[in-house]
Amino acid sequence: MGNELRATKLRRYIMGWVNYFKLADIKKLLLETDSWMRRRIRMIYWKQWKRVRSKLKMLKSLGIREQKAWEYANTRKSYWRTSNSPILAKSLTNNVIKGFGFLSFSEYYRQVTA
Repeated sequence: MGNELRATKLRRYIMGWVNYFKLADIKKLLLETDSWMRRRIRMIYWKQWKRVRSKLKMLKSLGIREQKAWEYANTRKSYWRTSNSPILAKSLTNNVIKGFGFLSFSEYYRQVTA
């Protein structure tokens, strides 16, 4: 599945889910779900980059210095563990993920309830 299609499907899911539960006070649940969803998206991107060279190139393009990007690209940790590390928190920030077209639960909830 391509990233554009993934973002579109996730957007539809979020819009339907939030519109269904918009009468409930679910701010805390949505914040926790957003956190988990962003971690999952980071894991997907890390997994897509596969090789060390690809990881190095993408980390450098996202603003990480070359020496640190080399260290991060050669990590032996699992995808899920790496997705919660400073490696991806510094490079795939929330604004970058939003720029890729992903919608957050809490942001859409604020739009709907306002």
